[in-house]
Amino acid sequence: MLLRYKTAQFINDPLLSNSWCPSPHWAGPGWQCLQLQRDASMYQFGGICTRIQTERLRADGMGSNEKAVKFLNQDYDALKQECLETGCLFEDPCFPAVPSSLGFKELAPYSSKTRGVEWMRPKELAENPQFIVGGATRTDICQGALGDCWLLAAIASLTLNEKLLHRVVPHGQTFQGDYAGIFHFQFWQFGEWVDVVIDDRLPVKDGELMFVHSAEGNEFWSALIEKAYAKLNGSYEALSGGSTTEGFEDFTGGVSEMYELRKAPRDLYRIINKALERGSLLGCSIDITSAFDMEAVTFKKLVKGHAYSVTGVKQVDFRGSMERLIRIRNPWGQVEWTGAWSDGSSEWNDIDPSEREDMHCRMEDGEFWMSFQEFLRQFSRLEICNLTADALSDDSLSFWHTIKFDGGWRRGSTAGGCRNHPNTFWINPQYKITLLEEDDDPEDDEVACSFLVALMQKDRRRFRRHGQDMHTIGFAIYEVPEEFRGCQSVHLKKDFFLRHSSCARSETFINLREVSARLRLPPGEYLVVPSTFEPHKEADFVMRVFTEKQSETQELDDEVTADLEDQEEISEDDIDDSFKAMFAQLSGEDMEISVHELRTILNRVVSKHRDLKTDGFSMESCRGMVNLMDKDGSARLGIVEFQILWNKIRKWLGIFRQFDLDKSGAMSSYEMRLALESAGFKLNNRLNQVLVARYAENETIDFDNFVCCLVKLEVNVQYVLFYSSVD
Repeated sequence: MLLRYKTAQFINDPLLSNSWCPSPHWAGPGWQCLQLQRDASMYQFGGICTRIQTERLRADGMGSNEKAVKFLNQDYDALKQECLETGCLFEDPCFPAVPSSLGFKELAPYSSKTRGVEWMRPKELAENPQFIVGGATRTDICQGALGDCWLLAAIASLTLNEKLLHRVVPHGQTFQGDYAGIFHFQFWQFGEWVDVVIDDRLPVKDGELMFVHSAEGNEFWSALIEKAYAKLNGSYEALSGGSTTEGFEDFTGGVSEMYELRKAPRDLYRIINKALERGSLLGCSIDITSAFDMEAVTFKKLVKGHAYSVTGVKQVDFRGSMERLIRIRNPWGQVEWTGAWSDGSSEWNDIDPSEREDMHCRMEDGEFWMSFQEFLRQFSRLEICNLTADALSDDSLSFWHTIKFDGGWRRGSTAGGCRNHPNTFWINPQYKITLLEEDDDPEDDEVACSFLVALMQKDRRRFRRHGQDMHTIGFAIYEVPEEFRGCQSVHLKKDFFLRHSSCARSETFINLREVSARLRLPPGEYLVVPSTFEPHKEADFVMRVFTEKQSETQELDDEVTADLEDQEEISEDDIDDSFKAMFAQLSGEDMEISVHELRTILNRVVSKHRDLKTDGFSMESCRGMVNLMDKDGSARLGIVEFQILWNKIRKWLGIFRQFDLDKSGAMSSYEMRLALESAGFKLNNRLNQVLVARYAENETIDFDNFVCCLVKLEVNVQYVLFYSSVD
């Protein structure tokens, strides 16, 4: 099954509206460490050590195809050696031969499709099992009972390039000699290569392999690579439905581009030819108009909603003129085009016999030829995965500079949605690209720089088990205004996006794993804002930027600063009599306010403010206030200390009401970043996300939590500044 694209339209490039609504931005996980300065420092030290170690490993090549990361820390060589020494065949504890490895819905345990499934090794299925017979070929990949034609089309294209194939399928694997029931494959995942270990127990029903199989009954490499990819994504069923480009990229680490064939460029045939010569992987499909069309077969035997691979092109002398042909493969291994140039059609009688012999396909092997013009009429979409970024333009020989960013959208703090949502769009992660040199193209009078932005959401197939799937994603690009050029420590706020239109963007927001666009803009500084279409959608992402000439890229983020007013210098003489009388009444005989008394006072006060939503102040938060103000170590507040705290709370109440824009009595978590800035704290994305995670509930922050947050920041202000300078 080929996943149908769900596109979303956004409001034509706004100058959006004049409504104004502040909000926050991105961070890494688990910084609850703000609770105690000691814990925070220890956590940060550990985080820095981990990051330094990771950077050292990457500098040493870790994550490259030659030094792939061991998936789930399973070491193929060590596990195989252990099996050989013990004489036991490998059984994978991380992807066991149990029903849950098959799936969670249609392939769920005890479902009709999985009833009677056995897990068998190739030696139990064939007398003389082979890993690869006569080299890996396209006919080795025949689809089974799983809707992963998109993946199999990508694997079929992979077999056209032996060098690429053996990056994914390492040499030396066999069912003879040192066979131990263990195999491994390598896939590119979000910027690095991973090595996936599996055992060779395969799901079998009624004596036949359930899923992908080879036309050769005793060849098993294609079934094993499918199992490894299923393990990587959590289950076999997680592979159902997708885009061929996803498989292409995971087998190559390349960059994909897509062509709508209804508006194909005039030189598309040349683009395809060049792409095949470069070893690029190509796939094509026919759109469906409704669910009833999925895998419906046309009267000329093409399958709608199904992923095919493009495996060749050829020009032949046909009746005195040159005819352009294209070769397509159906991963089912059968059901072929029956129109002109199909197997056995009369057109083959009118070309040179030697050429015909060279090109002719076997009957019902799933591969067929058709004229290029017919291809444009019958198919809807072509996908090309370029193996290296410099291959993106068929005429370009220049080297592309690349950089990768890891980021995330988090509900309540950094998941702002697209430009249709002006109140929250600005809180999405922001990245700056500085284009320094224009392209070298003597025939082009336009001064412009070529670059490509590719935005990829991470690990979404794994979440299918929990009822989630791909988000609809895209990005917008803005020219950096003159006053912010050269700046790194700035996160552009909502007002900027209300007054400026984007200068470029992804063609559409779409529910694919990756959205990419190749663009040309004049030299200068540009801001890339990746987002989901709707706000509040959580995901991690990788954004890759490829520039043809020298460039600079960086994440834009505010510098952490605390611009607090000088501590009030007051004495008892400065306090008016009414406040003294109130204090005397509240504090009791000892004339000091304890943590318990402070809690009683504050909760009594806030309960009288009907416009405030609050659950009341906790003992922990009141203890934090006492710690903030207590100068003599008594764990109690005297009248001067209480007066200063009282003034702070009154000031914070004014800020809270200012940023409670809808007057609901609670502040939106998306408004918190600017509210904290108004109180004197400018925070970076990571810290802002941490605070939202700790103090917000259902994307809202009530008054007591807002005060607690500010108290915590004041207590830890020295730590926050230290954290910023180190990070």
